[in-house]
Amino acid sequence: MAQPGGSEHFAVAAHRMFDGDAMRGPCVVEIAGGRIRGVHGADWTTPGVAVTRLAEDAVLAPGFVDLQVNGGGGVLLNDAPNADGVARIAAAHLGFGTTSLLPTLITDGRETMQALLASARECLATRGVLGFHLEGPFINRERKGIHPERHIRAPAAADVETLLSFAAVGRSLVTLAPECVPPEMIERLCAAGLRVAVGHSNASAAQALAAVRSGARCVTHLFNAMSQMTAREPGVVGVALSGESVHAGIICDGIHVDPANVRAAWRAMGSRRLFLVSDAMPSVGGSGDGFFLQGDWISLQQGRLADGRGTLAGAHLTMADAVANAVTLAGLPLEEALRMATSTPAACMGLEDEIGSIRKGLRADVVSLRNGVVSAVWQGGDCVPPG
Repeated sequence: MAQPGGSEHFAVAAHRMFDGDAMRGPCVVEIAGGRIRGVHGADWTTPGVAVTRLAEDAVLAPGFVDLQVNGGGGVLLNDAPNADGVARIAAAHLGFGTTSLLPTLITDGRETMQALLASARECLATRGVLGFHLEGPFINRERKGIHPERHIRAPAAADVETLLSFAAVGRSLVTLAPECVPPEMIERLCAAGLRVAVGHSNASAAQALAAVRSGARCVTHLFNAMSQMTAREPGVVGVALSGESVHAGIICDGIHVDPANVRAAWRAMGSRRLFLVSDAMPSVGGSGDGFFLQGDWISLQQGRLADGRGTLAGAHLTMADAVANAVTLAGLPLEEALRMATSTPAACMGLEDEIGSIRKGLRADVVSLRNGVVSAVWQGGDCVPPG
């Protein structure tokens, strides 16, 4: 489906549209200069403006916003912390409807984080790259998951300065274990403009709540690699479920979290605090039956990525699949699942007035879905081939 470029003036008509807040009936979305110029009634036309009419069973929605993307297209960010690696990862996910993302660097040595920082501004030239997700290395060894233990460490002054430098390039997220860092570190990171998430943590509820009071507003991949909720110790999970100011990402692949727990979390948090992430690895949009992660072979078998010990190693998941799974496996309404993939992660990053919704003035990132499958993608007004 060919479309004019982002500088052109055109429109897309749909019988159903999710605008980031609610499902609406027939409408026409007018796009000009890469932005949404307006949302009109089904009969809207303007001379000289071409209107693409979607199939009756299609749903038009905002482009997906993924805050945890380790890799794609055969590339792991840790192996290619540069503009070319980021561009290849973003391209692999774009065809599946992800128009905005945080390339994610998992626990690694100082030199890898420095390499990413050195190329950060060049990386941001790739459309859709919001910033970066720095997941580790300041995490708890007891909850490390697949993260290499040899690189897990307490933050030195130089490490904190490196993190603070990321605040000057894009909108970035830092995942850490609050029990493993100085209390004032979270305040410093948040004051600089970074988003801080609790993850790979064995924190008590008191420690997690202290992190929230210091400015942390997110939990990374809820239920996975964190202290669980028990009768007398809520843990990180309990704080996420009960904390009104806390967002949480969740991996909805039917492997990382039982669908019943996805539904329970949604009932507790709602779709304005709980959001979907892919936690995607190089296998998404790539080929082959696995890849190396810092020297360890990660195999892909029946949609599951794991090392030789059976430890899960990210996910073979797209955001479109996560939305479909939330509906078919967890039983969530489509409207709720779409909100968890669009406006909620955008709000988590403070970008709700730029992306994640279909309304006047926002970037023209929209996707068409038919039976849970992406059938068309527009990013900044440019139509790109679906995956």
